[in-house]
Amino acid sequence: MSSLFTKIIQREIPASIIYEDENHIAFLDINPMEKWHTLVVPKKEYETIFDMPEWEFLELQKIVYKISKHYENILDCGINILQNNKTVAGQEVMHVHFHVIPRLEKKAFLNHDIWDTYSDREMQAYKEKLTFG
Repeated sequence: MSSLFTKIIQREIPASIIYEDENHIAFLDINPMEKWHTLVVPKKEYETIFDMPEWEFLELQKIVYKISKHYENILDCGINILQNNKTVAGQEVMHVHFHVIPRLEKKAFLNHDIWDTYSDREMQAYKEKLTFG
């Protein structure tokens, strides 16, 4: 069965895609910890990073770095990177993904109950500002 992320990759579910290449996709999280929170995903389905060949994991890390550096430059902020793993971070979608989370405000990282939301207009504006590649 396809994961939620595979459905986004196949354009069965809409997403605000900010980066895409042959093997990876990055899009704004619809339940962000902070504004501009982005998920970076390999297009091929793997449940955990340990299911991936090492070279694919390293390629994914290059994309996470590239997006993080881009955000740091255009948003002038710090960046947190979180890799979801079912045994560590309570992975909800069983498809490898990394969170790139700009640190725009001083919130208790991972332990806060207040999640940001976007209006459709705001989501489109952020997508336009962040898209590159």
